[in-house]
Amino acid sequence: MSNTKIKEYPNFVTHMECSLTGEIYEAAKVQGLSKAGRPLLVRYNLKELSKSITKDELARRKGGFWRYREFLPVKETKNVISLGEVTTPLMLLPETSKRLGVPTENLLVKDEGRLPTGSFKARGLALAVSMAKELGLNHLAMPTNGNAGAAMAAYASFAGLRTTIFCPDDTPEINISEIELQGASVYRVNGLINDCGKIVGEGKEIVGWFDVSTLKEPYRIEGKKTMGLELAEQFNWELPDVIFYPTGGGTGLIGMWKAFAELEAIGWIGKKRPRMIAVQADGCAPIVKAFQEGEEHAPVWENATTAAAGIRVPVAVGDFLILRAVRESGGFAVSVSEEDIFDIRDDAAKRDGVLLCPEGAATLAAYELALRDGLVKKSETAILYNCATGLKYPMPTAYKKLNRHDSINYEAMQ
Repeated sequence: MSNTKIKEYPNFVTHMECSLTGEIYEAAKVQGLSKAGRPLLVRYNLKELSKSITKDELARRKGGFWRYREFLPVKETKNVISLGEVTTPLMLLPETSKRLGVPTENLLVKDEGRLPTGSFKARGLALAVSMAKELGLNHLAMPTNGNAGAAMAAYASFAGLRTTIFCPDDTPEINISEIELQGASVYRVNGLINDCGKIVGEGKEIVGWFDVSTLKEPYRIEGKKTMGLELAEQFNWELPDVIFYPTGGGTGLIGMWKAFAELEAIGWIGKKRPRMIAVQADGCAPIVKAFQEGEEHAPVWENATTAAAGIRVPVAVGDFLILRAVRESGGFAVSVSEEDIFDIRDDAAKRDGVLLCPEGAATLAAYELALRDGLVKKSETAILYNCATGLKYPMPTAYKKLNRHDSINYEAMQ
């Protein structure tokens, strides 16, 4: 089922693999976490995949991330759920670059807010829902801070699947409304996203839904992987120096790292990798703490607080995969203050006309800190991920009014 006509493509999935132990799992059946309680990674016959497509052929294709079908797990085109995805643009911040003394071409924002439902969650949930359809599932459930729930509701409704979604009760109103309007049954919960996740887990046996929580099924990683494929193609198969990524559950960071490994394996890129920077908020920074302390896993962050809801994730099941990618790339993890997030969001909007979401603004704040501390050079190309449209979040109120019946003081507008 698809809004876009997509031809049949060969499928190269061979098996799944536990990301912690390497244990092998069958691909063509419903799978959640591995026996070790860790994410499963989809594996492909990359040798055969490399024979099936060329860079030139890929360049001739139109559309968004479904252009990369050979790199994705959906076997039959009838199961591809598309809502008209696009290739998201790389945007310049010329005035902000000038303020920071950085060459304009070295600071780029990958604007994921152009995707269906206004966020990069469309990538992961399009794949998760398509595979749910292919595997015969009919009821999906998940916890969300907002954007993932909206994406799953939209794609699942289009696919004819039922969805039940749980949100922290302070989730932005627009997110809760769009989730419900797009066909899901949504519940507000007096807790954080991990508390919502417990409800999903506890209800599986009773209700019979399938848990689509971050990294608790194998396919959201594959959807987020397309960010890495797309970025490599946009850079003509030469990767940038640094990637700043807003990190909650970390699926996108893990997925991009997986994409780069697969691209190297088929000979499309070399060994060069971007330094992967995991960006969190001071009020919820479990990955930063684990990175600084040299740990492989990040314990639950107690009393997590930040208005950047997408990165308010107190515990991540894929913590070790995030930390592994950061360390292997020579990157780092950094947190930024609430004040900096919103001051920088407002400044970029006024200077460059770019409305970043709070999580995207966190990456710009982290970039400024990294420049100041000498962790990133002005001569290096940095990509900041704006993971959603800023229109989904509360904004400062505009107070100025005019009475058209009164005399208007135009001089004051000069």
